[in-house]
Amino acid sequence: MDSINWEINRIKDILPEEFFNLIDDNRNRIIKTFPVTVSNCVDLQITAAFIAKNIQIEKEKTGYYFYVRNIETNNLIGYLGVKKIDYNISKCEIFYFIDTDFEGKGIISKSVSEIIDFCFGELKMNKIFICTSKINFGSQQIALKNGFVHEGTLREEFKNHEGVLEDVNYYGLLKSDYEK
Repeated sequence: MDSINWEINRIKDILPEEFFNLIDDNRNRIIKTFPVTVSNCVDLQITAAFIAKNIQIEKEKTGYYFYVRNIETNNLIGYLGVKKIDYNISKCEIFYFIDTDFEGKGIISKSVSEIIDFCFGELKMNKIFICTSKINFGSQQIALKNGFVHEGTLREEFKNHEGVLEDVNYYGLLKSDYEK
C-alpha cells in the first residue's frame, strides 16, 4: 500500500477548476451515485456557481463540504459532505467519494472518520446516516468499517442520473454507539 500524504480542506479553500477536474476525472464512475454533483460540473462556469451555492449552504448551516487534497501534488482526490441536517432530531447524512486512483488506500475511510467527529462534535448530532447504492460495495464497507449498522433498505429512495428510482442501503451510527 502506497503511503499518500493528504489533508482535508474546507470549501473556502477550493478553486472551481480543481473541483471540476476531480469530477471530470471521475465522471463516468460517479454519475450513477452523484448525479446532482456531476450535472453541476459540466463546465467551469457551472462548477463555480455550484461551489458558490454550496458556500451559501454552509453559511446557512444546512450542509457542509470537505475535500481531500493530495499534499504532494496539491490535487483534489476526494469529496465528502454533510447534508439533510435535521437539528430538531439531531440527525444528518454524510456522503463521500475518492478518486479512482486512490481507492483502497484507506484515505476515504479515515476522512469519513474525521467527518463523523465533526458531526458529533461540532454539529452536536445524535445520529449520522449513509445511503449507498445496493451495488456500491466499497461504500458499504467504509460505512461498516466506521461503525455504522446496516439498518435496512429504503425502496425507490434515490433518483439516478437516468431519472430511475433505485433502492438504497441505509446505514446508521448513533453517538452513543460511537462513543463506546
